[in-house]
Amino acid sequence: MAPPKKYPDELRDRATRMAVEARRDPASATGAIKRIAEQFGIHPEALRTWVKRAETDTGDRPGITTGDAQRLAQLERENRELRPANQILRSAASFFAAELDRPSR
Repeated sequence: MAPPKKYPDELRDRATRMAVEARRDPASATGAIKRIAEQFGIHPEALRTWVKRAETDTGDRPGITTGDAQRLAQLERENRELRPANQILRSAASFFAAELDRPSR
């Protein structure tokens, strides 16, 4: 289970949007994250992480987008569930194949 969020989604979105816009403007880019984090009462590293994720999602920064990461995690979970099922099916298939090869009485 995921831990509770420290900051509300609305605050996170607003601060991220402001920081991304401030970083695009060369005059206010220097120290933008720290300045905006102080205005909102957010830890600067938390805001920096949100900005990186937002820039990755929009394609401004290389990396895996949030949607792709969620899809990958879901596929990995599904893969972990299917491996044991496939092993059981292989065992059953080999058992029944051996039964067919035995001479009948």
